Amino acid sequence: MNLSMILEMAAAAGGRVALTAGGRSLTAAGLLELAGKAAEKFRAYPAVLYLGANDLAYPVALFGAARAGVPFVPLNYRLSERQTAALVERHQGALVLRPEDLGSFIAELDDAPVAEAVETPSDPDAVAVVLYTSGTTAAPKAALLRHRHLLAYVLNTLEFGAAGEDEAALVAVPPYHIAGLANLLSNLYTGRRVVYLPAFDADTWLETVRREGVTHALVVPTMLARIVAAVEGDDAGTPTLRNLAYGGARTPRPVLERALEVFPGTGFVNAYGLTETASSIAVLGPNDHRKALASDDPAIRARLGSVGRAVPGVEFQVRDESGNPLKPGETGLVFARGEQVSGEYGGHSALDAEGWFPTRDRGRLDADGYLFIEGRADDTIIRGGENVAPAEIEDVILTHPGITEAAVIGVADPEWGQRIVAVVVGEADPQEIRAWVRERLRSSKTPDAVVFRDALPKTDTGKLLRRTLVAELESSHA
Repeated sequence: MNLSMILEMAAAAGGRVALTAGGRSLTAAGLLELAGKAAEKFRAYPAVLYLGANDLAYPVALFGAARAGVPFVPLNYRLSERQTAALVERHQGALVLRPEDLGSFIAELDDAPVAEAVETPSDPDAVAVVLYTSGTTAAPKAALLRHRHLLAYVLNTLEFGAAGEDEAALVAVPPYHIAGLANLLSNLYTGRRVVYLPAFDADTWLETVRREGVTHALVVPTMLARIVAAVEGDDAGTPTLRNLAYGGARTPRPVLERALEVFPGTGFVNAYGLTETASSIAVLGPNDHRKALASDDPAIRARLGSVGRAVPGVEFQVRDESGNPLKPGETGLVFARGEQVSGEYGGHSALDAEGWFPTRDRGRLDADGYLFIEGRADDTIIRGGENVAPAEIEDVILTHPGITEAAVIGVADPEWGQRIVAVVVGEADPQEIRAWVRERLRSSKTPDAVVFRDALPKTDTGKLLRRTLVAELESSHA
């Protein structure tokens, strides 16, 4: 089993357009041909690193790496040069495709002769994709997704060739995110044309939906908030849009309710998943949304705030701190299990003896299996669907000569899900601190606000009380 199987099946199914990117469209057969040529090049390398945005080169490189039998590693193109260099250093000898290389990379493949047929590696346990994810520590972790994990997600949850000929999916999430990878695989498998948006802008997103006749799309809450803010009046004017999925972080209730208003003919899907689970493991579908909105039953209406129920092949368990399973309605630590769940970092597996993966989320299940996520079990900030490690920002702030203590926390925000607030002890200008961080980390990790305190709240043993700071700041902005 190899990811390339998805593209091969799509190519054999017919000649409809499979991909539109940068003004160019390709059939699945055309994409397969380019991927075969890319594989010829990739076989000389131990891995392929991709540093670009959404582009034709992304699916070509992904499937080229799969056909060559080498891992594909999409990196965050928003990282600083230092951070990027550190990640590249982890993959000695790998081929690195940088943004400035993508045009010539595709041009060379266009001009190259058709590659000779070479048997594609078929080991389901081979590493297909490496995605970097940050937890509570500053050091990025390399999550390994093997061919069997990604194929389990696709084969267990989707029907091959089920999409109508008019269906098109707009992909605006970045390629280094699990959602970007899963969108490509799932839409190719179902036969839905993929339309790539290189960079997100609300007006451009709406215009692309209208121009391309987009029927399906996925956004993170930050994108959704900006989209609904850009809509003038009570209708977005996107009659072709049948399905709009959202996920990556908690979506503020006002944003969701406004979205339901301005997209009256669109079915909404809340998708919950992690990098380590090879995409969505729970879904709240259109029928669930409609039923919750129309119900007078508080329990059913509350499901609009859930992430839905487990997808086929996945099961959930909620445990207390001691690892004991909890009853429906009780809040605890959420664990997931299934064929698509990897839970592997490098040579280390986070799965327990029975195959359960600790999501590090706190949540509860209701009596009908609907999962409610109530926040991270650790202190990770989720800003715009991206995990931000406080320790990394704190370390940078503490290098400033005027700061003696620093705590970085996430405070609820209607647009970003959470905004980053730095609470510091010392003497400096708030804008100076923000500029200090921006120069050393990417802009998305720059504190949205800097608050000064005479001291930080701590336990008797010196442990920082982050929750106290969060409560103080959220109550002051209530």
